[in-house]
Amino acid sequence: MNKTIWSLAAVILLLVVMVIVSATTGSIKVGGFELIQGLVTGANKKVEVIRDLRLPRIIVALFVGAALAVSGVLLQAVMRSSLADAGVIGISSGAGFVSILMVSLFPGLFFWLPFFAFLGGALACFLVYSFSWKSGLSPIRIILVGIAINAMFTGLGQSFNYRGSYAVASVNQATTSTFPLKTWSDVEAMLIYGTAGLVLSLLLCSWCNVLALQDKSARNVGLPVARARLLISAVAVLLAGVATAIGGLIAFVGLLVPHIARLLVGSDHKVLIPFSALAGALLILTADTLGRTVLAPAEIPASIIMMVIGGPFLIFLLRKSDRVHGH
Repeated sequence: MNKTIWSLAAVILLLVVMVIVSATTGSIKVGGFELIQGLVTGANKKVEVIRDLRLPRIIVALFVGAALAVSGVLLQAVMRSSLADAGVIGISSGAGFVSILMVSLFPGLFFWLPFFAFLGGALACFLVYSFSWKSGLSPIRIILVGIAINAMFTGLGQSFNYRGSYAVASVNQATTSTFPLKTWSDVEAMLIYGTAGLVLSLLLCSWCNVLALQDKSARNVGLPVARARLLISAVAVLLAGVATAIGGLIAFVGLLVPHIARLLVGSDHKVLIPFSALAGALLILTADTLGRTVLAPAEIPASIIMMVIGGPFLIFLLRKSDRVHGH
């Protein structure tokens, strides 16, 4: 219990510190007190620029990180695999592809991106779940099928780069870049859909705990297993879809964060989900801040930083999974 409390306190403290560091560093530098005073009075030109350009980016990064991390927790609960992640198994690329497809066909529906992303993510999730099922779910089968689905949707999405449409170019930037040029309208959409998904995930935490049991045991304790899997998957896809539509394609967050979170706070989803949300927000904000400042004025996208970190981590989990299953 003490370890859980200390872990929660540490991640909250680090998150607050990172928000302050991210807000006060960059091409425009201000002190913490100057930032707060400028936000209150509105009389500081530098703080006004930070408020209009940097703060939306920070808030979007926080919610994207939280959404992807919690999506990973939910997918792992449904598929009973620590290898499940929206980016790795193709849900994010499916969300991105359907967004590009629909906006290329109906440019006037650009502001329905989160909904289209949800549909694309749901399609990818269904394909992965269908092709991975063979008398149960194998972690290795999930990751292999997911990589294939991810490659397919990524290729289809990239093929639209050659259409030349402004709407397609705009949505392609939205689904493949990270957080530059985010606005308060992006923050509003992320707050609405992201908050809804995070709240729903907390309401489903008891079902996630029961799904750790075998299906027969879960039914014996009164859990409607099929309905639970469907609802939890829908919330996971909602979170991954809106994160992709607004924040871009970022892999490995839902793989890295839940694994570390379980080591620190255990497997009880009542604690695991909120801790993962905080840790995911911290991870993506840190990656974006490093990418924005290390080689300034050039930027390294947070998605690239996550690939560098997440690739070796995926190899580690695959080797660990092989040892567990005796291969």
